[in-house]
Amino acid sequence: MDTELAGRTVIVTGASGGIGRGLVLAFAAEGARVVLASRDEAKCKEVAEAAAGLPGETWVVRTDVTDRASVQDLVARTGERFGEPDVLVNNAGGVAYPRAFLDKPEDEADWEIDLNIRGVVHCTRAVGAGMVARGAGSIVNITSNSALLGEAGNMVANYAGTKGYVMSFSKALAYEWGPLGVRINCIAPGWIVPWKEEHVGEGSFWRKYGYEFFGTPDQMTEQAEDGDLFNAGGQPIKRIGRPEDIADLAVFLASPRAAHLTGQLVSVGGGAYMP
Repeated sequence: MDTELAGRTVIVTGASGGIGRGLVLAFAAEGARVVLASRDEAKCKEVAEAAAGLPGETWVVRTDVTDRASVQDLVARTGERFGEPDVLVNNAGGVAYPRAFLDKPEDEADWEIDLNIRGVVHCTRAVGAGMVARGAGSIVNITSNSALLGEAGNMVANYAGTKGYVMSFSKALAYEWGPLGVRINCIAPGWIVPWKEEHVGEGSFWRKYGYEFFGTPDQMTEQAEDGDLFNAGGQPIKRIGRPEDIADLAVFLASPRAAHLTGQLVSVGGGAYMP
């Protein structure tokens, strides 16, 4: 299927690893011009190198999505290099640390709110203004199953709440901007595991506590195959989710192939969430 993304300009935030890596490689495979936006410039360059043999072009711009000026600079530089963005994937996000809600320090809660809410708002406002002016554009927001399932949000209630904001924000804005030619859709990942430990940056939750809590990608793969991985055992599809499971859907939603879709939320988690 021709996605018609060849030559289109795509900004991917949180592009330094994990799901971000999958997104960059998928859009580059479609021939898009992909801007990798993250605070982890070195890791983004590794991802860009991994995409070097693909039809698309990649470019790294160090960006802090919680800083409005940094986001505005990203959009301006993207326009100068590749032209106005056709697609924005708001992927940057994270959990500071899983804790009981009453035990969560205020600085951790604020960090999650800044990254998961204000980061999305800053990028959507900065990129969306040009899309509205041109009457065309597609935004894909990466949310989380933690905002859909109580058990998925256990011990990360504040994070789950921030992702719930993104879903409501996306639906309301999709209704507002639909007549103006801009589509907005959401993907809610379930348990998505990188292929290799080194595929994520130092800021990833995998580096901060994920590998310690849940094991390495190889260990989780083995556990899933044996039926012993706790967070995959209850899924109708019992394999581990991978970055390309998110990326393949993001490419579709971003493309003209999804021209009649807006304000939608799709959970990608092996059937863990079925509305």
